[in-house]
Amino acid sequence: MTRRSALPGFGMTLGLTLFWVSLIVIIPVAAVFLRSLSDGWHHFLTVGFSSRAMAAYRVTFGAAALATLINAVFGLLVAWVLVRFDFPGRRMLSAAVDLPFALPTAVAGIALTAIYADTGWIGSWLEPLGIKIAYQPQGIVVALIFIGLPFIVRAVEPVLGDLDRGFEEAAASLGATRWQVFSRVIFPEIAPALVTGCALAFARCVGEYGSVIFIAGNIPKVSEIAPLLIVTSLEQYDYAGASAIAVVMLLISFAMLALINRLQHRAQRRVGL
Repeated sequence: MTRRSALPGFGMTLGLTLFWVSLIVIIPVAAVFLRSLSDGWHHFLTVGFSSRAMAAYRVTFGAAALATLINAVFGLLVAWVLVRFDFPGRRMLSAAVDLPFALPTAVAGIALTAIYADTGWIGSWLEPLGIKIAYQPQGIVVALIFIGLPFIVRAVEPVLGDLDRGFEEAAASLGATRWQVFSRVIFPEIAPALVTGCALAFARCVGEYGSVIFIAGNIPKVSEIAPLLIVTSLEQYDYAGASAIAVVMLLISFAMLALINRLQHRAQRRVGL
């Protein structure tokens, strides 16, 4: 007897999929590309690759990459603690990890600025040491670490929880050290999930606006992010210029995410082998 699918056939589902993806993703992105060229190639190149825009790209992508690398280490550590240990307050700690998902980014930016400013709880201790966080590029990294941490923790946590500890015990019984067990048994298994979490965190960090503008200082060519430069162009009614900056960001993000996806695919192939 032929089994009936819960959903309609391939043709209808594919058509609905293409329609929905086109409506939500392809058409808006195509509109941005067309709008960026509405004033000609010269305007696109002048605005999209100006010295101020190039500095904003460096700050945006540099801070996002650094925050993602830091979260890759500490996000893995947090996931390890939540999965491998049972302790009082574990559920509360797990809920706190998801707080950046629910907290409005503007509120997060205000809170981080209040804490890391020269008169804040942490900033007042760092100021005598000559370390400044708020209104500096370092503040951008702190804000991006805050909003990117949950992506890595939640990507790694289920994979780490499903690992069979029998392999670890077997490796230990053969004389492997803790580091060898982690690097040769555990890490290859969680590497694809870790790369996926890093890709999600990086993409989120690149487009972050609300939590960054309060703590960054927004100094052109110093601590100004590309999303803020887009908003500035829109306030000046330069829609083509704002679209040009958005297109350049989109192309850079696509190239970097393609590289991350390639690394993820290679990691999955190694695990499969």
